[in-house]
Amino acid sequence: MIGRRNAMVKAADRAKNPARSSVWLENRATRSGGGPAGLDRERIVSTAIRMLDEDGLAKLSMRRLATELNVTAMSLYWYVDTKDDIIEFALDAVHEAIDLAAVEAAGSWQERLRLMANDYRRMLVAHPWVSSISGTYLNVGPQAVAVAKGIYYLIESTGLPLDGQPGATSAVFQFVYGFGTVEGHFERRAVETGMSQDEYYREAIEAFVDEPRFADDLKIMRPVIDERANRPMDALWDRDFDYALDVLIAGIEVMVARGQEK
Repeated sequence: MIGRRNAMVKAADRAKNPARSSVWLENRATRSGGGPAGLDRERIVSTAIRMLDEDGLAKLSMRRLATELNVTAMSLYWYVDTKDDIIEFALDAVHEAIDLAAVEAAGSWQERLRLMANDYRRMLVAHPWVSSISGTYLNVGPQAVAVAKGIYYLIESTGLPLDGQPGATSAVFQFVYGFGTVEGHFERRAVETGMSQDEYYREAIEAFVDEPRFADDLKIMRPVIDERANRPMDALWDRDFDYALDVLIAGIEVMVARGQEK
């Protein structure tokens, strides 16, 4: 009961000051020995990530996680205080999918930006629950901070002025965030309906184009709809993402050149 009581106290304390609340900011004693055999925080977090990927945030609970790990729910409190702890640890861990070493080893800033953006997009698609908690946690774990630092250096290397760098960062990575979120949730929705993405897209489009209420709107939209009609969704996602990213990179190049002319 002590572990459970401590978890309740932690949750109450965090609720009082959410802007400063994070598992990464707490000074907690290192826990070693005494925990269940074969159980550690890494195993707890990796299992939680798999459950989040499969079932989403709503179905994650300490009891279900313990059952999946074949331990008692109280065993988890040896390593984490609350479910929020687990989600914060999981949120940070998925940022490992962004290959910062590969980004740093690439040549031009344009190439590095493409690598970073594509890795970030793939992370969001693989873990659609991540976008569901945007802004809920401070996200100041070591992996997330390393990614943020990598993005900072990348944008700085473009040659943009200091006061333009935050805007460029937002333009690129809020686009990536939005695109990856939509793609990930679309993929998840298709899986839930038992269809492939291609099947789901075609059924949705057919329902739309056959609706008389949309006839006037379709006069403008029909060329785009028809152009996409028989293309596989995987190819469309990649094509649209790459083109949009090229547009953003071209915009940065224009702004850099404009600044050099002054």
